[in-house]
Amino acid sequence: MSTFQVEVVSAEGQIFSGEASAVYANAITGEIGILPRHAPLLTKLKPGALRVQTGSGEQNIFIGGGIMEVQPKLVTVLADSALRAADADEQAALAAQKSAQEKLSGVKGDLDMAKAQQELAEAAAPLKFVQDLKKTAR
Repeated sequence: MSTFQVEVVSAEGQIFSGEASAVYANAITGEIGILPRHAPLLTKLKPGALRVQTGSGEQNIFIGGGIMEVQPKLVTVLADSALRAADADEQAALAAQKSAQEKLSGVKGDLDMAKAQQELAEAAAPLKFVQDLKKTAR
């Protein structure tokens, strides 16, 4: 089986480093799949799940947006923020979403509204990731 190196890093540090047979991510144009010897690519990533197929199974990582660079033997993900599936906390995600919803209900100006809506979308994405993980674990 052919593989390639995958590096996932964020401001917090290295999230994943290893060999993979496939990577699936939410690019701004939709979900993309990367296989060995993929053509070079540079794309922005939307918040959502990054799935890395390894020899020992699938690694699920929440990416809060970022950039993915694909080269024939290397995929690098520079994430704005990242969360491993093992570290996902549904209660913390629910609390962050509730806080963002409360901010949204109290805004007055258009700029404040846009910022609050963005914060709500950013808070909802990790919650969806955690809930999707629970569904697939059943």
